[in-house]
Amino acid sequence: MLTLHRAEFLLPDPAGPTDPAGLTGSTALSFADGAVVVRGELVEAVGPYAELAAAHPSARVRDWGRALLAPGLRNPCGQRLLERDYHPDPREEIGVEPVVDGLVGCADETRYGASARRGLQRMLGYGVTAVAGPFARAAVRTAVARSGLVALPGAGGPLESGAGSLDPVVALDPLAVPMDPLVALDPLAVLPLARAVYGRVAAGGRADFAVFPVAVEEGGVRPVAGGCLATVLGGRLVYRRR
Repeated sequence: MLTLHRAEFLLPDPAGPTDPAGLTGSTALSFADGAVVVRGELVEAVGPYAELAAAHPSARVRDWGRALLAPGLRNPCGQRLLERDYHPDPREEIGVEPVVDGLVGCADETRYGASARRGLQRMLGYGVTAVAGPFARAAVRTAVARSGLVALPGAGGPLESGAGSLDPVVALDPLAVPMDPLVALDPLAVLPLARAVYGRVAAGGRADFAVFPVAVEEGGVRPVAGGCLATVLGGRLVYRRR
């Protein structure tokens, strides 16, 4: 089945140095009233909505309205979030927010796996489609593999060090992420879109992308941090804001 995802703003490759875009801080190619055609797990076409709708009249349309469709994000703090911080089960009645270092000293692989699955689900709500390791726990590796997110080897160093570090390299690195899990879960809370995205949305590539609410500013628009409207992994709609 063909699915056509439509959004008022389409930015297939935010990190690409191409034409001026009308998106704040970006020089990447963009489309006003753009669309992405997905067949199975792959992107079939990217471009203006009117052209793609005419070329694919039988496609199911998901119209995301006044929003930005862009590649999904990468979360550089996956190892910390999934192997140190604990994501509670609501049935535990200890709240739903991540517990900092809540898995430190734990030897229960089942607990690691369950926490990781909940953490990965929360990442999807921020438009994350790739997560950085490396992951030492087998249960966490399994959870990541089954989630559909791309597992990245991890960059180490400043990505895991925190904004309060005394290391000047860490302090100046724009990738340094505060270790408040609620902040670390959302790459857009600490990175501009061009640095936060993983890959691009292109014909023939895997259909991994996210749809974000936007803020209109002088000279363009920008995605709003704090959660996305929808996340697509391998052509599947795996998250949709209610």
